[in-house]
Amino acid sequence: MEQETSISQGRARLSTVLQAAGKLVSIDDAAKALDLERQDAAKTLARWTHQGWLVRVGPGLYAPVPLDALTTQQVIEDPWILAPSLFGPCYIGGWTAAGHHDFTEQIFRSIFVFTTHEVRHKKQTNHGTEFALKHTKEENLFGLKTLWRGGTKLSISDKHRTIVDMLDTPETGGGITHVFECLKAYLKDQESDINQLIDYAARLGNGAVFKRLGFLAEQAGVEALLQPCRDRMTTGNAKLDPAISSPRLISKWNLWIPETWA
Repeated sequence: MEQETSISQGRARLSTVLQAAGKLVSIDDAAKALDLERQDAAKTLARWTHQGWLVRVGPGLYAPVPLDALTTQQVIEDPWILAPSLFGPCYIGGWTAAGHHDFTEQIFRSIFVFTTHEVRHKKQTNHGTEFALKHTKEENLFGLKTLWRGGTKLSISDKHRTIVDMLDTPETGGGITHVFECLKAYLKDQESDINQLIDYAARLGNGAVFKRLGFLAEQAGVEALLQPCRDRMTTGNAKLDPAISSPRLISKWNLWIPETWA
């Protein structure tokens, strides 16, 4: 009977924490909800994890395990909510944002995150979910929108910033061919804004963006983008996609391109 009472009391305390914290619980959340010292809160969360009530999903970060769960391996229904706690300050971007904005129907296994943390490994797996990471400076946290997922506040690149990021580093968009498809989808979108696109690209400060954007806009027949890109071109040559052999130089755009794009 005492054990049942102890379990009941433990569940009640956990419920109090979850009501205050939401779907993810930090040590500070537990300390505040239960009015405990931080060290005592950490021990409480560790005990609940040992009992199978919680699962650790990151340093000092826990998720509740449903009562009917057969395994603790997949308790996070929406892995996007892990990003702020694991990598924040950060934002969802690249191919993941492109999918969110309906620029592509291609499905990528990884969730792409731009983070201000130093990135030692471009791919990290947490709780069965693979995250693709790219470092960004704090001053580059612009062009973002707030997104709420299951009570968790996230940042995601808006439509214009998503395209600029992928032009800046085609790898973040799954390669230049896919980036081109996303760009064409963006240009057909009712919310596309050439002036905003140019402004974001200028603010990011990578001259290669204008070379790639001008070349791709020309390929797509979008005349309105050509002169703004020419006006902002920098000296020196860049590659259309640094990951691909690009033996041919298009001097008009100071851009090395693959033979397949000739």
